[in-house]
Amino acid sequence: MAANERTGGRNQLRVGRLVKAHGLKGALKLELYTDDPAGRFVPGAAFTLQVPEASPWHGKTVTVREYRVMNGSSVVFLDGVDDRTAAEGLVKAILWIDQDDAEEPEDDAWYDHQLTGLDVVRDDIVVGRVVRIDHLPAQDLLIVRPVGGSADAEVMVPFVSAIVPTVDIAAGRIVVTPPAGLFEELAEEETPAEAEHGEQDAPGAD
Repeated sequence: MAANERTGGRNQLRVGRLVKAHGLKGALKLELYTDDPAGRFVPGAAFTLQVPEASPWHGKTVTVREYRVMNGSSVVFLDGVDDRTAAEGLVKAILWIDQDDAEEPEDDAWYDHQLTGLDVVRDDIVVGRVVRIDHLPAQDLLIVRPVGGSADAEVMVPFVSAIVPTVDIAAGRIVVTPPAGLFEELAEEETPAEAEHGEQDAPGAD
Protein backbone atom coordinates (compact mmCIF):
# COMPACT_ATOMS: atom_id res chain seq x y z
CA MET A 1 0.00 0.00 0.00
CA ALA A 2 1.57 3.28 -1.09
CA ALA A 3 0.79 6.88 -1.86
CA ASN A 4 2.29 8.49 -4.94
CA GLU A 5 3.00 12.16 -5.52
CA ARG A 6 1.70 14.70 -7.99
CA THR A 7 4.23 17.51 -8.50
CA GLY A 8 4.36 20.27 -11.06
CA GLY A 9 1.39 18.79 -12.92
CA ARG A 10 3.09 15.38 -13.05
CA ASN A 11 2.18 12.18 -11.30
CA GLN A 12 5.11 10.44 -9.69
CA LEU A 13 5.08 6.78 -8.73
CA ARG A 14 7.31 5.51 -5.94
CA VAL A 15 8.73 2.20 -7.12
CA GLY A 16 11.51 1.26 -4.74
CA ARG A 17 14.00 2.07 -2.02
CA LEU A 18 17.72 1.30 -2.04
CA VAL A 19 18.27 -0.48 1.25
CA LYS A 20 21.78 -1.91 1.24
CA ALA A 21 24.99 -2.06 -0.76
CA HIS A 22 25.51 -5.54 -2.22
CA GLY A 23 28.94 -6.84 -3.09
CA LEU A 24 31.87 -4.77 -4.32
CA LYS A 25 30.72 -3.74 -7.80
CA GLY A 26 28.15 -1.08 -6.92
CA ALA A 27 25.04 -3.25 -6.69
CA LEU A 28 22.23 -2.24 -4.34
CA LYS A 29 19.46 -4.32 -2.79
CA LEU A 30 15.97 -3.01 -3.50
CA GLU A 31 12.86 -2.80 -1.37
CA LEU A 32 10.13 -2.95 -4.01
CA TYR A 33 7.02 -0.78 -4.14
CA THR A 34 5.93 -2.15 -7.50
CA ASP A 35 4.22 -5.34 -8.67
CA ASP A 36 6.28 -5.38 -11.87
CA PRO A 37 9.96 -4.94 -10.96
CA ALA A 38 11.24 -6.61 -14.13
CA GLY A 39 9.16 -4.18 -16.19
CA ARG A 40 10.10 -1.12 -14.15
CA PHE A 41 13.82 -1.73 -13.70
CA VAL A 42 14.74 -2.36 -17.34
CA PRO A 43 18.16 -1.15 -18.59
CA GLY A 44 17.93 2.55 -19.37
CA ALA A 45 15.03 3.25 -16.98
CA ALA A 46 15.64 6.55 -15.17
CA PHE A 47 14.46 7.40 -11.65
CA THR A 48 14.28 10.59 -9.63
CA LEU A 49 16.03 10.27 -6.28
CA GLN A 50 14.52 11.25 -2.94
CA VAL A 51 17.51 11.89 -0.68
CA PRO A 52 18.39 14.45 2.02
CA GLU A 53 19.33 17.90 0.71
CA ALA A 54 22.85 17.44 2.08
CA SER A 55 23.41 14.38 -0.13
CA PRO A 56 25.54 14.86 -3.27
CA TRP A 57 22.78 12.95 -5.08
CA HIS A 58 20.10 15.51 -4.20
CA GLY A 59 18.23 16.71 -7.29
CA LYS A 60 19.78 14.02 -9.50
CA THR A 61 18.42 11.01 -11.33
CA VAL A 62 19.86 7.52 -11.72
CA THR A 63 19.67 5.14 -14.66
CA VAL A 64 19.40 1.37 -14.44
CA ARG A 65 22.25 -0.62 -15.94
CA GLU A 66 21.01 -4.05 -14.86
CA TYR A 67 18.38 -5.64 -12.63
CA ARG A 68 18.73 -9.11 -11.11
CA VAL A 69 17.16 -11.34 -8.48
CA MET A 70 19.98 -12.78 -6.37
CA ASN A 71 19.31 -15.25 -3.54
CA GLY A 72 15.69 -14.15 -3.51
CA SER A 73 16.52 -10.44 -3.25
CA SER A 74 16.02 -7.77 -5.91
CA VAL A 75 19.32 -6.15 -6.83
CA VAL A 76 19.95 -3.22 -9.17
CA PHE A 77 23.09 -1.86 -10.84
CA LEU A 78 23.04 1.85 -11.71
CA ASP A 79 25.08 3.85 -14.19
CA GLY A 80 27.93 5.69 -12.48
CA VAL A 81 27.73 3.55 -9.35
CA ASP A 82 30.66 1.22 -9.86
CA ASP A 83 31.88 0.26 -6.40
CA ARG A 84 30.64 -0.38 -2.90
CA THR A 85 31.59 3.10 -1.64
CA ALA A 86 29.44 4.78 -4.29
CA ALA A 87 26.59 2.37 -3.58
CA GLU A 88 26.68 3.11 0.15
CA GLY A 89 26.13 6.78 -0.64
CA LEU A 90 22.72 5.86 -2.07
CA VAL A 91 21.47 3.66 0.76
CA LYS A 92 17.95 4.72 1.91
CA ALA A 93 17.31 6.68 -1.30
CA ILE A 94 13.74 6.34 -2.63
CA LEU A 95 13.22 5.90 -6.38
CA TRP A 96 10.41 7.74 -8.18
CA ILE A 97 9.32 7.64 -11.82
CA ASP A 98 7.04 9.96 -13.77
CA GLN A 99 3.72 8.40 -14.71
CA ASP A 100 1.19 9.72 -17.20
CA ASP A 101 -2.34 10.53 -16.02
CA ALA A 102 -3.63 8.00 -18.55
CA GLU A 103 -1.66 5.22 -16.92
CA GLU A 104 -3.51 3.41 -14.16
CA PRO A 105 -1.88 3.34 -10.71
CA GLU A 106 -0.68 -0.05 -9.58
CA ASP A 107 -2.73 -2.10 -7.13
CA ASP A 108 -2.70 -0.63 -3.61
CA ALA A 109 -1.09 2.59 -4.87
CA TRP A 110 -2.72 6.01 -5.10
CA TYR A 111 -1.60 9.52 -5.91
CA ASP A 112 -1.43 12.09 -3.14
CA HIS A 113 -4.10 14.23 -4.78
CA GLN A 114 -6.50 11.26 -4.79
CA LEU A 115 -6.13 10.79 -1.03
CA THR A 116 -6.05 14.40 0.12
CA GLY A 117 -9.49 15.54 1.27
CA LEU A 118 -10.92 12.06 1.83
CA ASP A 119 -12.96 11.43 4.97
CA VAL A 120 -11.36 9.11 7.50
CA VAL A 121 -13.93 6.68 8.90
CA ARG A 122 -13.71 4.43 11.96
CA ASP A 123 -16.65 2.20 12.96
CA ASP A 124 -18.85 4.03 10.39
CA ILE A 125 -18.11 7.38 12.06
CA VAL A 126 -16.09 10.13 10.36
CA VAL A 127 -13.18 10.92 12.67
CA GLY A 128 -11.18 13.23 10.43
CA ARG A 129 -10.05 14.22 6.96
CA VAL A 130 -6.76 13.63 5.14
CA VAL A 131 -4.87 16.92 4.71
CA ARG A 132 -1.63 15.58 3.21
CA ILE A 133 0.63 12.55 2.86
CA ASP A 134 4.16 12.45 4.25
CA HIS A 135 6.55 10.11 2.44
CA LEU A 136 9.12 8.66 4.82
CA PRO A 137 11.79 6.08 4.02
CA ALA A 138 10.14 3.39 6.13
CA GLN A 139 6.50 4.05 5.20
CA ASP A 140 3.97 6.66 4.16
CA LEU A 141 1.92 8.56 6.72
CA LEU A 142 -1.58 9.91 6.23
CA ILE A 143 -1.77 13.26 8.01
CA VAL A 144 -5.32 13.59 9.29
CA ARG A 145 -7.11 16.60 10.77
CA PRO A 146 -9.44 15.15 13.42
CA VAL A 147 -13.08 16.18 13.61
CA GLY A 148 -13.49 18.95 16.18
CA GLY A 149 -9.73 19.55 16.34
CA SER A 150 -8.00 22.91 15.99
CA ALA A 151 -6.79 24.13 12.60
CA ASP A 152 -3.27 22.87 13.34
CA ALA A 153 -4.28 19.58 14.99
CA GLU A 154 -2.87 16.57 13.15
CA VAL A 155 -2.93 12.80 13.61
CA MET A 156 -0.28 10.70 11.87
CA VAL A 157 -1.75 7.44 10.57
CA PRO A 158 0.69 4.83 9.19
CA PHE A 159 -0.48 4.03 5.66
CA VAL A 160 -0.35 0.25 6.03
CA SER A 161 -3.09 -2.28 5.35
CA ALA A 162 -3.33 -3.35 9.00
CA ILE A 163 -4.45 0.17 9.97
CA VAL A 164 -5.93 1.36 6.66
CA PRO A 165 -7.75 -1.70 5.26
CA THR A 166 -9.94 0.20 2.77
CA VAL A 167 -9.38 3.13 0.43
CA ASP A 168 -12.57 3.99 -1.47
CA ILE A 169 -11.81 6.86 -3.80
CA ALA A 170 -15.27 6.74 -5.40
CA ALA A 171 -17.00 7.02 -2.02
CA GLY A 172 -14.58 9.70 -0.84
CA ARG A 173 -13.46 7.87 2.24
CA ILE A 174 -10.73 5.86 3.91
CA VAL A 175 -11.62 3.24 6.50
CA VAL A 176 -9.21 2.95 9.42
CA THR A 177 -8.81 0.50 12.28
CA PRO A 178 -6.34 2.45 14.42
CA PRO A 179 -4.94 1.36 17.75
CA ALA A 180 -6.63 2.80 20.82
CA GLY A 181 -5.49 6.31 21.60
CA LEU A 182 -4.61 7.39 18.07
CA PHE A 183 -7.67 9.60 17.69
CA GLU A 184 -8.59 10.08 21.36
CA GLU A 185 -6.97 10.39 24.72
CA LEU A 186 -6.97 7.15 26.67
CA ALA A 187 -8.48 7.30 30.12
CA GLU A 188 -5.90 6.59 32.77
CA GLU A 189 -6.56 3.31 34.52
CA GLU A 190 -6.25 3.08 38.30
CA THR A 191 -3.53 0.86 39.59
CA PRO A 192 -4.59 -1.82 42.13
CA ALA A 193 -2.90 0.23 44.89
CA GLU A 194 -4.82 3.36 43.89
CA ALA A 195 -8.10 1.45 43.79
CA GLU A 196 -7.50 -0.02 47.25
CA HIS A 197 -6.55 3.38 48.64
CA GLY A 198 -9.71 4.88 47.16
CA GLU A 199 -11.86 2.24 48.83
CA GLN A 200 -10.25 2.85 52.22
CA ASP A 201 -10.79 6.59 51.98
CA ALA A 202 -14.32 6.42 50.59
CA PRO A 203 -16.85 8.53 52.55
CA GLY A 204 -18.76 6.51 55.12
CA ALA A 205 -16.21 3.70 55.16
CA ASP A 206 -15.79 1.99 58.55
